[in-house]
Amino acid sequence: MRANNLTLLTDLYELTMMQGYFKNPTDQTVVFDMFYRDNPCGGAFAICAGLEQMIEYIENLHFTKEDIDYLRNLHLFEEDFLEYLSNFHFTGDIYAIPEGTVIFPREPMVKVIAPIMEAQLVETAILNIINHQSLIATKAARVCYAAKGDGIMEFGLRRAQGPDAGIFGARAAVIGGCIGTSCVLTGQMFDVPVLGTHAHSWIMSFPDEYTAFKTYAKLYPNACILLVDTYDVLKSGVPNAIRVFEEMREEGIPLTRYGIRIDSGDLAYLSKEAYKMLAAAGFDDATISASSDLDEYLIESLKAQDAKINSWGVGTRLITANDNPAFGGVYKLSAVRDPETQEFIPKIKLSENTAKVTNPGNKTVYRIYSKSTGKIKADLICLAHEKLDENDTMIIFDPVDTWKKTKVLGGTYQLRELLVPVIREGRRVYTSPSVMELRDICLKEQETLWDESRRFVNPQKVYVDLSPKLYTMKKELIEEMSQKDLDF
Repeated sequence: MRANNLTLLTDLYELTMMQGYFKNPTDQTVVFDMFYRDNPCGGAFAICAGLEQMIEYIENLHFTKEDIDYLRNLHLFEEDFLEYLSNFHFTGDIYAIPEGTVIFPREPMVKVIAPIMEAQLVETAILNIINHQSLIATKAARVCYAAKGDGIMEFGLRRAQGPDAGIFGARAAVIGGCIGTSCVLTGQMFDVPVLGTHAHSWIMSFPDEYTAFKTYAKLYPNACILLVDTYDVLKSGVPNAIRVFEEMREEGIPLTRYGIRIDSGDLAYLSKEAYKMLAAAGFDDATISASSDLDEYLIESLKAQDAKINSWGVGTRLITANDNPAFGGVYKLSAVRDPETQEFIPKIKLSENTAKVTNPGNKTVYRIYSKSTGKIKADLICLAHEKLDENDTMIIFDPVDTWKKTKVLGGTYQLRELLVPVIREGRRVYTSPSVMELRDICLKEQETLWDESRRFVNPQKVYVDLSPKLYTMKKELIEEMSQKDLDF
């Protein structure tokens, strides 16, 4: 499961189309955009994640002898095409929005510029890798926001949809803001903190709860979080925990990282009562951790109830993003390079569903920040060759509801181009930060959002507009294609 060669992690039709292109030779270099249409979980933004694994996939893209033999046995592919595949490697360019960045619908997260066969092959794996990690990072960001600075431990491995989802989901969750994970393999692979306490079975394996707590405290005096809901939280669990903490104090053992965890029942009531008991015994600084099918909505509710919880373990609903289990990213052709002029010819996909009409051309994305607040004003999708000047006054407008316009005065804003080169002529040109560095980046990124865009109910959407040149191009292409339909 840790093999680097994921070349056959693709849909069959990518390969059948490749053979079609091979049998009908073309010198086409194309542009594909990966983007998504709707924010996950009813929110106003998403978090980009998975780029490092996407780059690794591209770097290791090759067909082994076993791959070729397998494809031959499908009786779909001819020998000259299989011979081509045996020497295949990616030669194109890829641009991407860095991991941890706040992103919005319709803007390219990944842009692939490559010969059409190469660009076609990588579609499925790019979507698989980026969709999954971006979804979990986004969910984690929401959960962490609800916790208002309390630590969130990701511990959904046993409920994840398979080992890869657990490993890379945990990676994405840390990028999104979690302080660590229970997944030891993720800790090893990505150098992130691994965290955990003990299970109910630990308590049940001893003659009584006190003995179980005492034994655990001797083993881990500097990480002594005791699970108190095996029998009765307030009548048994907390009193026995207090007894152990008092003995540790009497023995001169520093109580540096200690406390209780509650995994069931009315978490608001139990935590408040437990805090009273702990404080009365002189342990008002003890950690009170909670788990039990938590998500951002339950954490927000518990906060509103003044629950005395300052550490959270979030598993199933985070690692599966249970209320929105798919990110919905798509990969669409947007331009074809003319082999004679080397100019990109824009392409567009039409649909009766307005949201599914694509943005044509070779594009880039600029983020517009307010100089006075540092907050995001809007994102602007432009043609790649367009040059913007921060001293110019801009009129930005919604590409669907065009009457929604905003004037951005020159000198009042700053621009940042979001897409950066990560692959040039098939070779990596980008160094990914560590996962913990990405977590810091992501936290800073979220600070550029207005609070109104971070709330869970009816959040204020951030505008993603088209430059006038791109808007005009799109409008002309729609009219041109519509006229062709009328002529037909």
